[in-house]
Amino acid sequence: MKIEELIRDKNIKLTTARVKLLEILKAADKPLCYEEIKNDISMDKATFYRNISKFEEEDILNAFESNDKKRYFELKLTPHAHFVCVQCNKVECVKNIDIALVNYEINNIIINGKCPSCVEAS
Repeated sequence: MKIEELIRDKNIKLTTARVKLLEILKAADKPLCYEEIKNDISMDKATFYRNISKFEEEDILNAFESNDKKRYFELKLTPHAHFVCVQCNKVECVKNIDIALVNYEINNIIINGKCPSCVEAS
């Protein structure tokens, strides 16, 4: 689905900044925090979080807080787990995980541990 259609379908005012923000998240291969996005968009921090809040209310985005107390965001496309390294705070998507929870609707799964680089460095 195109970003413009997604915004219109949710009856959110279509702005260039909102489109750009969602396009950045759509192109990313992992959840992103504000610090990873801020240089690619032309909006201040307060406007960024207002838009993020609106997208969360409209069920467009998933968000979670990492060990480093940063919030990470991604488009809500397909449910999947996230791995957060407790040592270096690296965040990555885990696409292939088999969890059998029949009749549950899963929004987000966060797995904490050490990434391969941190395990090797230990």
